[in-house]
Amino acid sequence: MELNRRRLNRALEHLAAGDWRTAHEIVQRDEDAALACWAHGIVHIMEGDLPNARYWYGRAKRAFPAQPAAKTEIEALAAALAGEK
Repeated sequence: MELNRRRLNRALEHLAAGDWRTAHEIVQRDEDAALACWAHGIVHIMEGDLPNARYWYGRAKRAFPAQPAAKTEIEALAAALAGEK
């Protein structure tokens, strides 16, 4: 499935604002796209559900950070999305 960049950018805006619930609703629509899976993992870091976050990082084919920090991950995801234009 092709990534819907507009939706992922909206999800990133919500993540950056601390609104992981709305971001979660958005990223669930693109569960086959690696960047969306990464965003889904970040949602669960913010929620405090680290086992579920690890699952989504695995789906994104990304190493789970030793010290998961949502802000750092959001910035890295935004940079990755910008680099794929």
